[in-house]
Amino acid sequence: MNKLTSVLVAAAVWSVSGFSQAASVDGAALKAAVDHPVRSMTNKARDKYRHPVETLSFFEVTPKSTVVEISPGSGWYTEIFAPLLKDAGKYYAAHQPANSTSDYAKRTLAAFNAKLAADPVYKNVVVTEFAPIAGQKVAPDASADVVVTFRNLHNWYMQKGDESLLNSFKSFHAALKPGGVLGVVEHRLPESRLNTDWTKSGYMPQSLVVKLAEQAGFVLEATSEVNANPKDTADYPGGVWTLPPTLSQKDVDKDKYVAIGESDRMTLKFRKPLK
Repeated sequence: MNKLTSVLVAAAVWSVSGFSQAASVDGAALKAAVDHPVRSMTNKARDKYRHPVETLSFFEVTPKSTVVEISPGSGWYTEIFAPLLKDAGKYYAAHQPANSTSDYAKRTLAAFNAKLAADPVYKNVVVTEFAPIAGQKVAPDASADVVVTFRNLHNWYMQKGDESLLNSFKSFHAALKPGGVLGVVEHRLPESRLNTDWTKSGYMPQSLVVKLAEQAGFVLEATSEVNANPKDTADYPGGVWTLPPTLSQKDVDKDKYVAIGESDRMTLKFRKPLK
Protein backbone atom coordinates (compact mmCIF):
# COMPACT_ATOMS: atom_id res chain seq x y z
CA MET A 1 0.00 0.00 0.00
CA ASN A 2 1.57 3.33 -1.04
CA LYS A 3 1.52 6.46 1.08
CA LEU A 4 -1.33 8.11 -0.80
CA THR A 5 -3.50 5.01 -0.52
CA SER A 6 -2.72 4.78 3.20
CA VAL A 7 -3.77 8.39 3.74
CA LEU A 8 -7.02 7.90 1.81
CA VAL A 9 -7.86 4.73 3.73
CA ALA A 10 -7.11 6.41 7.05
CA ALA A 11 -9.24 9.40 6.07
CA ALA A 12 -12.12 7.13 5.06
CA VAL A 13 -11.94 5.24 8.36
CA TRP A 14 -11.87 8.52 10.32
CA SER A 15 -14.78 9.88 8.28
CA VAL A 16 -16.97 6.83 8.80
CA SER A 17 -16.21 6.54 12.52
CA GLY A 18 -16.56 10.29 13.01
CA PHE A 19 -19.93 10.34 11.26
CA SER A 20 -21.20 7.44 13.34
CA GLN A 21 -20.14 9.12 16.56
CA ALA A 22 -21.69 12.45 15.60
CA ALA A 23 -24.91 10.76 14.55
CA SER A 24 -25.04 8.92 17.88
CA VAL A 25 -24.50 12.11 19.88
CA ASP A 26 -27.11 14.04 17.91
CA GLY A 27 -29.54 11.14 18.14
CA ALA A 28 -29.12 11.03 21.90
CA ALA A 29 -29.70 14.77 22.18
CA LEU A 30 -32.81 14.59 20.01
CA LYS A 31 -34.15 11.67 22.01
CA ALA A 32 -33.54 13.55 25.26
CA ALA A 33 -35.47 16.56 23.92
CA VAL A 34 -38.35 14.35 22.77
CA ASP A 35 -38.42 12.76 26.22
CA HIS A 36 -38.21 16.11 28.05
CA PRO A 37 -40.79 16.48 30.85
CA VAL A 38 -42.07 19.78 29.43
CA ARG A 39 -43.83 17.81 26.69
CA SER A 40 -47.51 17.09 27.28
CA MET A 41 -48.73 13.51 27.28
CA THR A 42 -51.18 14.43 24.52
CA ASN A 43 -48.34 15.56 22.28
CA LYS A 44 -46.16 12.57 23.14
CA ALA A 45 -49.00 10.25 22.14
CA ARG A 46 -48.70 11.55 18.56
CA ASP A 47 -45.00 10.68 18.22
CA LYS A 48 -45.98 7.42 16.53
CA TYR A 49 -47.44 9.48 13.67
CA ARG A 50 -45.01 12.41 13.62
CA HIS A 51 -41.68 10.65 14.29
CA PRO A 52 -39.84 13.68 15.70
CA VAL A 53 -36.45 12.06 16.26
CA GLU A 54 -36.26 10.62 12.76
CA THR A 55 -37.70 13.75 11.15
CA LEU A 56 -35.33 16.19 12.86
CA SER A 57 -32.38 13.89 12.17
CA PHE A 58 -33.31 13.92 8.49
CA PHE A 59 -33.44 17.73 8.58
CA GLU A 60 -29.95 17.82 10.17
CA VAL A 61 -31.05 19.59 13.35
CA THR A 62 -28.43 19.50 16.12
CA PRO A 63 -28.26 21.09 19.59
CA LYS A 64 -26.05 23.82 18.08
CA SER A 65 -28.36 24.67 15.18
CA THR A 66 -30.10 27.97 14.62
CA VAL A 67 -33.61 26.82 13.75
CA VAL A 68 -36.57 28.82 12.48
CA GLU A 69 -39.92 27.09 12.81
CA ILE A 70 -42.63 28.59 10.63
CA SER A 71 -46.17 28.68 12.04
CA PRO A 72 -45.56 26.62 15.20
CA GLY A 73 -49.25 26.69 16.12
CA SER A 74 -49.84 25.52 19.68
CA GLY A 75 -46.19 24.53 20.03
CA TRP A 76 -46.05 20.78 19.37
CA TYR A 77 -42.49 21.02 18.08
CA THR A 78 -41.69 23.99 20.34
CA GLU A 79 -41.76 21.55 23.25
CA ILE A 80 -38.89 19.73 21.53
CA PHE A 81 -36.93 22.61 20.04
CA ALA A 82 -36.83 24.71 23.22
CA PRO A 83 -34.97 22.18 25.41
CA LEU A 84 -32.87 20.94 22.49
CA LEU A 85 -31.56 24.38 21.50
CA LYS A 86 -31.63 26.41 24.72
CA ASP A 87 -27.97 25.91 25.70
CA ALA A 88 -25.97 25.96 22.46
CA GLY A 89 -28.44 26.71 19.66
CA LYS A 90 -31.10 29.27 18.82
CA TYR A 91 -34.81 28.87 18.14
CA TYR A 92 -36.99 31.35 16.29
CA ALA A 93 -40.72 30.70 16.34
CA ALA A 94 -42.28 32.61 13.44
CA HIS A 95 -45.90 32.85 14.59
CA GLN A 96 -48.92 34.96 13.64
CA PRO A 97 -48.36 38.69 13.00
CA ALA A 98 -48.97 40.69 16.17
CA ASN A 99 -51.15 43.16 14.28
CA SER A 100 -53.40 40.52 12.71
CA THR A 101 -57.11 41.31 12.82
CA SER A 102 -58.08 37.64 12.71
CA ASP A 103 -59.64 36.33 15.91
CA TYR A 104 -58.02 32.96 15.28
CA ALA A 105 -54.59 34.53 14.86
CA LYS A 106 -54.98 36.62 18.00
CA ARG A 107 -56.18 33.64 20.02
CA THR A 108 -53.47 31.24 18.90
CA LEU A 109 -50.66 33.79 19.34
CA ALA A 110 -51.87 34.65 22.84
CA ALA A 111 -52.02 30.96 23.76
CA PHE A 112 -48.53 30.40 22.37
CA ASN A 113 -47.08 33.33 24.32
CA ALA A 114 -48.80 32.09 27.49
CA LYS A 115 -47.21 28.69 26.94
CA LEU A 116 -43.76 30.26 26.66
CA ALA A 117 -44.29 32.27 29.84
CA ALA A 118 -45.33 29.20 31.83
CA ASP A 119 -41.98 27.37 31.90
CA PRO A 120 -38.36 28.59 32.05
CA VAL A 121 -37.33 26.05 29.39
CA TYR A 122 -38.80 28.51 26.88
CA LYS A 123 -36.86 31.56 28.10
CA ASN A 124 -34.59 31.70 25.04
CA VAL A 125 -37.31 31.28 22.43
CA VAL A 126 -37.40 34.25 20.05
CA VAL A 127 -40.88 34.92 18.66
CA THR A 128 -40.98 36.49 15.20
CA GLU A 129 -43.78 36.85 12.65
CA PHE A 130 -44.83 35.04 9.53
CA ALA A 131 -47.43 35.60 6.84
CA PRO A 132 -47.25 34.27 3.25
CA ILE A 133 -46.63 37.71 1.79
CA ALA A 134 -43.76 39.17 -0.19
CA GLY A 135 -40.79 40.36 1.85
CA GLN A 136 -41.80 38.79 5.17
CA LYS A 137 -38.76 38.43 7.45
CA VAL A 138 -38.92 35.42 9.75
CA ALA A 139 -35.35 35.81 11.10
CA PRO A 140 -32.28 37.89 10.29
CA ASP A 141 -31.02 37.30 6.75
CA ALA A 142 -28.61 34.37 6.34
CA SER A 143 -28.79 33.50 10.05
CA ALA A 144 -30.47 30.09 10.11
CA ASP A 145 -29.00 26.63 9.70
CA VAL A 146 -32.43 25.07 9.34
CA VAL A 147 -35.92 26.37 8.55
CA VAL A 148 -38.76 23.94 9.16
CA THR A 149 -42.50 23.90 8.75
CA PHE A 150 -44.93 21.12 9.57
CA ARG A 151 -48.33 20.64 7.93
CA ASN A 152 -48.84 24.31 7.05
CA LEU A 153 -48.43 24.70 3.30
CA HIS A 154 -52.07 23.94 2.55
CA ASN A 155 -53.20 26.82 4.78
CA TRP A 156 -51.04 29.30 2.89
CA TYR A 157 -52.04 27.84 -0.47
CA MET A 158 -55.71 28.43 0.32
CA GLN A 159 -54.99 32.16 0.51
CA LYS A 160 -53.42 33.04 -2.86
CA GLY A 161 -52.35 29.71 -4.33
CA ASP A 162 -48.92 29.53 -5.96
CA GLU A 163 -48.18 33.14 -5.02
CA SER A 164 -48.51 32.45 -1.30
CA LEU A 165 -46.17 29.47 -1.39
CA LEU A 166 -43.62 31.23 -3.56
CA ASN A 167 -43.61 34.23 -1.20
CA SER A 168 -43.14 31.85 1.73
CA PHE A 169 -40.28 29.92 0.19
CA LYS A 170 -38.50 33.16 -0.72
CA SER A 171 -38.76 34.31 2.91
CA PHE A 172 -37.28 31.02 4.09
CA HIS A 173 -34.51 31.24 1.51
CA ALA A 174 -33.56 34.72 2.75
CA ALA A 175 -33.37 33.56 6.38
CA LEU A 176 -31.10 30.58 5.66
CA LYS A 177 -27.33 30.61 5.53
CA PRO A 178 -25.86 29.42 2.23
CA GLY A 179 -25.91 25.63 2.47
CA GLY A 180 -28.77 25.70 4.98
CA VAL A 181 -31.67 23.25 5.03
CA LEU A 182 -35.38 23.82 4.47
CA GLY A 183 -37.37 20.94 5.95
CA VAL A 184 -41.00 20.51 4.90
CA VAL A 185 -43.59 18.05 6.20
CA GLU A 186 -47.01 18.28 4.55
CA HIS A 187 -50.15 16.25 3.93
CA ARG A 188 -49.55 14.56 0.58
CA LEU A 189 -52.08 14.47 -2.23
CA PRO A 190 -51.71 11.45 -4.52
CA GLU A 191 -50.60 12.69 -7.93
CA SER A 192 -53.49 10.67 -9.39
CA ARG A 193 -55.90 13.11 -7.72
CA LEU A 194 -54.56 16.27 -9.37
CA ASN A 195 -57.67 16.49 -11.53
CA THR A 196 -59.94 16.70 -8.46
CA ASP A 197 -60.92 19.78 -6.45
CA TRP A 198 -58.10 19.32 -3.95
CA THR A 199 -57.25 22.92 -3.09
CA LYS A 200 -59.40 23.00 0.06
CA SER A 201 -58.81 19.39 1.08
CA GLY A 202 -55.77 20.10 3.25
CA TYR A 203 -53.60 17.95 0.97
CA MET A 204 -50.87 19.26 -1.33
CA PRO A 205 -49.26 17.69 -4.42
CA GLN A 206 -45.61 16.98 -3.76
CA SER A 207 -44.73 17.86 -7.36
CA LEU A 208 -46.14 21.38 -6.91
CA VAL A 209 -44.34 21.92 -3.60
CA VAL A 210 -41.03 20.93 -5.18
CA LYS A 211 -41.64 23.10 -8.24
CA LEU A 212 -42.35 26.24 -6.22
CA ALA A 213 -39.48 25.68 -3.78
CA GLU A 214 -37.12 25.31 -6.72
CA GLN A 215 -38.48 28.53 -8.24
CA ALA A 216 -37.55 30.26 -4.96
CA GLY A 217 -33.96 29.09 -5.34
CA PHE A 218 -33.89 25.81 -3.42
CA VAL A 219 -32.54 22.45 -4.54
CA LEU A 220 -34.41 19.30 -3.52
CA GLU A 221 -31.72 17.20 -1.89
CA ALA A 222 -33.63 14.26 -0.44
CA THR A 223 -37.06 12.88 0.41
CA SER A 224 -38.07 10.57 3.24
CA GLU A 225 -41.02 8.26 3.78
CA VAL A 226 -40.68 8.42 7.56
CA ASN A 227 -44.06 10.18 7.84
CA ALA A 228 -45.81 8.17 5.12
CA ASN A 229 -49.12 6.41 5.72
CA PRO A 230 -50.21 4.10 2.87
CA LYS A 231 -53.64 3.68 4.49
CA ASP A 232 -54.50 7.32 3.75
CA THR A 233 -56.50 7.62 0.50
CA ALA A 234 -56.91 11.43 0.74
CA ASP A 235 -60.52 11.35 -0.47
CA TYR A 236 -62.60 12.04 2.63
CA PRO A 237 -65.77 14.13 3.01
CA GLY A 238 -64.07 16.58 5.36
CA GLY A 239 -60.63 16.54 3.73
CA VAL A 240 -57.58 15.75 5.81
CA TRP A 241 -59.40 16.94 8.93
CA THR A 242 -61.55 13.81 8.71
CA LEU A 243 -58.58 11.86 10.08
CA PRO A 244 -57.02 12.08 13.55
CA PRO A 245 -56.27 14.19 15.41
CA THR A 246 -59.19 16.41 14.30
CA LEU A 247 -61.80 13.74 13.43
CA SER A 248 -64.10 16.38 11.94
CA GLN A 249 -66.89 13.89 11.22
CA LYS A 250 -67.29 13.27 14.96
CA ASP A 251 -68.78 9.81 15.50
CA VAL A 252 -69.55 9.10 11.83
CA ASP A 253 -67.22 6.24 10.81
CA LYS A 254 -64.93 7.25 13.67
CA ASP A 255 -63.46 3.78 14.15
CA LYS A 256 -62.63 3.61 10.45
CA TYR A 257 -60.74 6.90 10.51
CA VAL A 258 -58.96 6.13 13.76
CA ALA A 259 -57.79 2.85 12.22
CA ILE A 260 -56.34 4.76 9.24
CA GLY A 261 -54.43 7.07 11.58
CA GLU A 262 -52.99 10.47 10.79
CA SER A 263 -52.38 11.59 7.22
CA ASP A 264 -49.84 10.42 4.67
CA ARG A 265 -47.11 13.09 4.64
CA MET A 266 -44.31 14.10 2.33
CA THR A 267 -41.04 14.84 4.13
CA LEU A 268 -38.75 16.93 1.95
CA LYS A 269 -35.24 18.28 2.52
CA PHE A 270 -34.26 21.25 0.39
CA ARG A 271 -30.86 22.95 0.36
CA LYS A 272 -30.03 26.61 -0.21
CA PRO A 273 -27.08 26.53 -2.63
CA LEU A 274 -23.73 27.82 -1.40
CA LYS A 275 -23.68 30.31 -4.26
